[in-house]
Amino acid sequence: MSCQRDFTPARGHFFSMCERVITTHDAPNAMIVAAIIPVTTAMVLPATSAQTLRHHCGRRCNVTPASSTGNPTLARLGNMARDGLAVALAGLRHPAATKPRMARTAIQAVAMVSSLVDTQETIVIEQREEVRSPGRRNLYWAVPLAVIGILGIIAVAVAGVLPSTLVASKRDCVKRETASVCAEEGSLEKVQFAIVPADAQPVEPRLSIEGPRTYGSNGQLLFVTVRSPELSMLEWWVGRDNPAVDPKSYGDLYATETPQQQTVRGQRDMRTAKETAEYVALKRLGFDAKLTPGEVVIDQLVCLKASDDGKSCEQSAPSDQVLDPGDTLSKLDGVPLSVVDDLGPILAKHKPGDKVQVEYERDGKTATGEIELIAAPDEPTRTIVGFVPGDTAQISLPSDVKINIDTESIGGPSAGLAFTLTLIDQLSPGDLTGGRRVAVTGTIGINGEVGAIGGLSSKASAVLQSGAKYFLVPTAQGPEDIAHAREVVGDDVEIIPVSTLDEALAALQRLGGEAPPAAATPTTDVATTTAP
Repeated sequence: MSCQRDFTPARGHFFSMCERVITTHDAPNAMIVAAIIPVTTAMVLPATSAQTLRHHCGRRCNVTPASSTGNPTLARLGNMARDGLAVALAGLRHPAATKPRMARTAIQAVAMVSSLVDTQETIVIEQREEVRSPGRRNLYWAVPLAVIGILGIIAVAVAGVLPSTLVASKRDCVKRETASVCAEEGSLEKVQFAIVPADAQPVEPRLSIEGPRTYGSNGQLLFVTVRSPELSMLEWWVGRDNPAVDPKSYGDLYATETPQQQTVRGQRDMRTAKETAEYVALKRLGFDAKLTPGEVVIDQLVCLKASDDGKSCEQSAPSDQVLDPGDTLSKLDGVPLSVVDDLGPILAKHKPGDKVQVEYERDGKTATGEIELIAAPDEPTRTIVGFVPGDTAQISLPSDVKINIDTESIGGPSAGLAFTLTLIDQLSPGDLTGGRRVAVTGTIGINGEVGAIGGLSSKASAVLQSGAKYFLVPTAQGPEDIAHAREVVGDDVEIIPVSTLDEALAALQRLGGEAPPAAATPTTDVATTTAP
């Protein structure tokens, strides 16, 4: 190939063309053949005579020698300009060179390749349609549609503020033929609240144990909580068909107490649940734990009618005329009282409306009076004094064992079984859950019995949302509540009813958990406490 680099021409020299020549010794290269628009290159020839120039250029070059003085005439200058222009135009018809290589005269060319590839993109401008403003007829429709949209927004905002009692009501079943058939419904009540799912949280991060050796676990035991917010019209409408939402009237939640009283009771119940769980778990593992029932102390009087805002009690039980919170009962109907359970046999001999003598202590002084007995609001056939007893039971743990369960502001006794199982899991070797996440609800008694709780369907929904696949619930809940909870979770959560601590441990073993050490021989130095 004859291809020269670009040099500025010197005096007495002329441009020479270069072109790509493919010979039998130089195979064509696809990248070279498909080169883009060619570039003209030139070199300064060392020729000093027309013969030498013709040897290099052949007939392409118009050779005109320079003058001996180095100053070309006007004619020569014109010829040089025309020659240079011819060379430049001719170069556009040949491809660019990639290497400065000269073809030897002994090699015969087999092909002359010239290519010109157009790399310029064709730009097509899309014609844009003309934008026309809406006609008058369309504007007429826009006004009512805008008004409807604004009214809809206002309606939603108002429904989110107004209480549900304006539109929602319900009737509870007061007598059943079977678990699923109601024989008699109660009076119509306005729906003001609802029990809704809250959360399913692991117990272990809230637990601290000092003294005995503890063991880790690959699984988790969860306790479950619910909330009972006051509903607006919008909230009631959204959740009215949700099986996980349990609508409640004011009487359902605060039948015998004000909201403040219920909060205090919930905190007391939680404290009792933790202490009972500690006692039952340690006793189950053979620790020297003791529980001593305390005196009969009045925590609060039963409220028969609360104020409209629910912040105060307008009518308390008749015993309120004699007794005050903090009083310690020493005798009822002439019979001495040691623990709360002593009230049961005495009250069983009376009916609502009877009047009995009571002896009590207040501020270190003994006093007496006469009180009227009433029917329990939730059990009309059961006779009560009309007060909520305080938790005076004393739990004695070994001196080298310290246990704390941080429940913050969570109230209620329903986490008792979950606390008990977690303590057993942490204080015994092996994995009680078999590496699974198991939700648990139910109260725990000092003898290991598992009691019913409220809001089971809402708690089942919370378990479903937490991702746990197993849920231990109290058998005492009843077949209807358990069936409803299963309807909420479907096949995603297995609901396992248990009635005692031993049944709960057996259920965990069936799920792959390891059994704790054999139970210690239970003592009989404790008494079961019940509400009067």
